[in-house]
Amino acid sequence: MPIKNNAKKALRQSMKRKVQNDVVKKAYKLAVKTAKKAVAQGEKDITEKVRLAQKTLDKAAKRGVIKKGKASRLISRLMNKVQAVAK
Repeated sequence: MPIKNNAKKALRQSMKRKVQNDVVKKAYKLAVKTAKKAVAQGEKDITEKVRLAQKTLDKAAKRGVIKKGKASRLISRLMNKVQAVAK
């Protein structure tokens, strides 16, 4: 455990940020998962779920929870799956 006051404060801040980051991370993972499931099952509202997944990934990248390249890669892979189903 930290002894100095500034170390205690840093620990409090990091714990608070971790909770916020976990919420964002859970949201984008759930959105990507539902979009992939919709593509695999061939549902009608694929575009809405893909749009929501893209939106959550972009927000996570903007907030710094994940890197911009990872968000781009996940979006690209998801779009490739959508295009494969559309053909």
